[in-house]
Amino acid sequence: MKRLSTLFALLLALCATAMAQLRYHEATQFKVIGQPVPDEPRVYTRMPDSLKGKVRDALWNLGQNTAGMAVRFRSDARQIGVRWKNHSVFNMNHMTATGIRGLDLYCLQDKGQWVFVNSAKPQGRLVNKSKIIENLDGKEHEYMLYLPLYEGIDSLEIGVEEGATIDKPRVALPAENKPVVWYGTSITQGGCASRPGMAATNIVERRLNRVVVNLGFSGNGKLDPEVAEIMAKHDAGLYIMDMLPNCTSDLINEKIERFYSILRKAHPDTPILLVENPIFPPTRFNSEMRKTISEKNATLAKFYKKFRAAGDKNVYFVSSADMIGTDNEGTVDGIHFTDLGFERCADYMTPILKRHLRK
Repeated sequence: MKRLSTLFALLLALCATAMAQLRYHEATQFKVIGQPVPDEPRVYTRMPDSLKGKVRDALWNLGQNTAGMAVRFRSDARQIGVRWKNHSVFNMNHMTATGIRGLDLYCLQDKGQWVFVNSAKPQGRLVNKSKIIENLDGKEHEYMLYLPLYEGIDSLEIGVEEGATIDKPRVALPAENKPVVWYGTSITQGGCASRPGMAATNIVERRLNRVVVNLGFSGNGKLDPEVAEIMAKHDAGLYIMDMLPNCTSDLINEKIERFYSILRKAHPDTPILLVENPIFPPTRFNSEMRKTISEKNATLAKFYKKFRAAGDKNVYFVSSADMIGTDNEGTVDGIHFTDLGFERCADYMTPILKRHLRK
């Protein structure tokens, strides 16, 4: 009797192990959204190979980060896991590893709302494996898996249990037609969100249910014309130029007209939003920072007026006043946004984008 009980326990353990094992499927066979260069053979990149050696090395390297990109799929799985390889094990002292090089899963609800499921946390090595969720209801659901903000992906597989189905999405959301193309700095890229889904571009994407292409380059939003050329390849619903934290007034004077002209020549009527430098919390106390930001914002306003005076009725100026609140609580280091800062930024920007997208 004791022997039978032992055998039965072993069988139960084997069954449980079999149920826990996942079959992994290459993610590129589903649908990758948010690619700045959608026709590029390398899927997980924001810079075409043709620009290697032609743009600044720092810009090229940041272009290999997957900020703003996501995999869309559907599945009736009861458990979902991922297996992925990062380019490197990059760390920063003011941003979580999950935000830098982890993954974030969302599920589409009946009213078109995307709801957070769980994150895939990296384990401090190149190749990572994580079970994101288990004990699901076994019904088919639409999912969106956000990719890392500050790291690149060499490979990605999505795992479901034996017998479960996983396939391309049935629902075309977020809509890819007329995307929002958002150019900027480390803040645009997602620094310092705790997880990928909390970057402002990704929050706005879910609220609009429209793809937002993330062209934020940490410390390198310096009006490189090659980036404008990438942006111009998109038949966008609108373009956002949000690069002031990385610019000086001299750099704006030198480069903004060429950058703007590349977009406007390719798309004469598409709205272009010029966004002021955020009013960072230290400006309340740091008079030199306050003066610098005021000067940059004034320089941007000068060009906005110039473009409008030249007859462009589809260029707009976005004030940064109250963008992240007035309580000084929206950043991790006085500059880069926390999740609270990103949420406030999304609250601020979403109605502005809706208004111009309707136009």
